[in-house]
Amino acid sequence: MENRNNITEFILLGLSQKKEFEVLRFLLFLLCYIAILIGNLLVMISINCSQLINQPMYFFLSYLSLSDLCYTSTVTPKLITDLPAVKKTISYNGCMTQLFTMHFFGGIEVFILTGMAYDHYVAIWKPLRYTVIMTRQKCGIMTAASCAEGFLYSFGQFLLAVFLPYCGPNEIDHYFCDVYPLLKLACIDTSRICLLIFVTSGLMGLVTFVVLLISYAVILYTVRSYCVENCRKALSTCSSHVTVVVLFFAPLFFIYIGPATTLPEDKVLALSYTIIAPMLNPLIYTLRNMEMKNAIKKLCSSFNFPWDKVRE
Repeated sequence: MENRNNITEFILLGLSQKKEFEVLRFLLFLLCYIAILIGNLLVMISINCSQLINQPMYFFLSYLSLSDLCYTSTVTPKLITDLPAVKKTISYNGCMTQLFTMHFFGGIEVFILTGMAYDHYVAIWKPLRYTVIMTRQKCGIMTAASCAEGFLYSFGQFLLAVFLPYCGPNEIDHYFCDVYPLLKLACIDTSRICLLIFVTSGLMGLVTFVVLLISYAVILYTVRSYCVENCRKALSTCSSHVTVVVLFFAPLFFIYIGPATTLPEDKVLALSYTIIAPMLNPLIYTLRNMEMKNAIKKLCSSFNFPWDKVRE
């Protein structure tokens, strides 16, 4: 990756310039990252080591956990290691790599969530043809398409940032490298680039929003004819997905589809989709899901822990 300007590294200003609570923030984010690793790995292993992997819903959930894990790992470890550091720097190549990978895994997550909405739509709208429509091959194609679409989106964002001239200053008012903070450091007028980012992000957001809206409009229309018990079960399954979508999409819409500016509040909102959502997703999908609970219990029971022998 060739750097054609005089900037070789960037300084990340982080979440806040106040030093009083850095130790507390370090411990908090470290615990959050450990929870993200344990929660998402547990979901992935439990699904892949059980018959749940043969069901489309859990097939997508496994890949959602993987994308969550990869997505947060592009940002959170750097945030944690930077907190106790005196000078929070990132190389030019490291910054561009972080920008690409973050948008790549974030894009995959957006499209997988959309695929999960389609899965719920088919399950409720056409239950008799569900197994015919949602075959393992089709689920694999949808997942591969999510990866391809995520790559194309992130590559576009990467190209917009990598060819900009950065002449100084080199301070990024964020805790990771993102497009809008980098545009503020460019030596040229970036108004057209901001418009292009708005259009591309807006188009992706609009398409996914329309798919989600149509899916759940059909679902709500269909469950009206269900008995109370089946209606409650169907809505309970969909409510987990809706909660995850809101946690992930809401701050993204505010930051990337709003005005092309960077606000102090953006850093706080970014915590929602880089740390909070990946941490809560395993809990949201397991707390009210008996199949996931049983899969996790079965996985845990397969290990012979020392305290199990003591109890016996």
